[in-house]
Amino acid sequence: MNNRHTDDVIRVFLVDDQELVRAGFTMLVDSQADMRVVGQAGDGGEAVEKIQVTACDVVLMDVRMPRLDGVEATRRLQSLPEAPKVIVLTTFDLDEYAFAAIKAGAAGFLLKNTPPADLLNAIRQVYSGDAVVSPSTTKRLLEHFAGALPDGETERPDLADLTAREREVLVEVARGLSNTEIAKLFTLSEATVKTHIGRILAKTGLRDRVALVVLGYETGLVKPTK
Repeated sequence: MNNRHTDDVIRVFLVDDQELVRAGFTMLVDSQADMRVVGQAGDGGEAVEKIQVTACDVVLMDVRMPRLDGVEATRRLQSLPEAPKVIVLTTFDLDEYAFAAIKAGAAGFLLKNTPPADLLNAIRQVYSGDAVVSPSTTKRLLEHFAGALPDGETERPDLADLTAREREVLVEVARGLSNTEIAKLFTLSEATVKTHIGRILAKTGLRDRVALVVLGYETGLVKPTK
């Protein structure tokens, strides 16, 4: 659901069990004219409680926290009527928590040592509806945890609603190709590819490109590299 509001200032909520980390993120975010920190929490449980009464657009969510971790917090937030976009922050590139959080509905993940400019850009990307991480990064994460994915094909009813071309585009998204690469592969314009992806998202009820990568692997449309 679209949480945009009239002044177009991106409302950011911070979740991390380290107060010093939250303080650093607060200074960084509040230094930008187009965003501000509207709240923060020290664990996932506190975050879920506060966000239910605090309007926000993007959540920066640590995954490894006491009491309630970022995975379960992300899952609970996605059930809210006005669910914010969640960017998972992790210390490790191939993190099982990040993998689980993406499956729970996070828009993507970033390493905690991501350069400040990249973090700010990621917040803006997510706010505008894009995925934080590239599909190729998510693909690498999924293949690393291939054992947690279903064996064989699991057909979802909504996949039957896809046209042949939409199904082809979904496969290439799941393989990590960009819109430009998909357009070149099928001799289409990038605008047409973007339209196909929009229709795939609408038909599957998914929120972003990262979710399409997960879908491709979970349904067996794309097989993990052995």
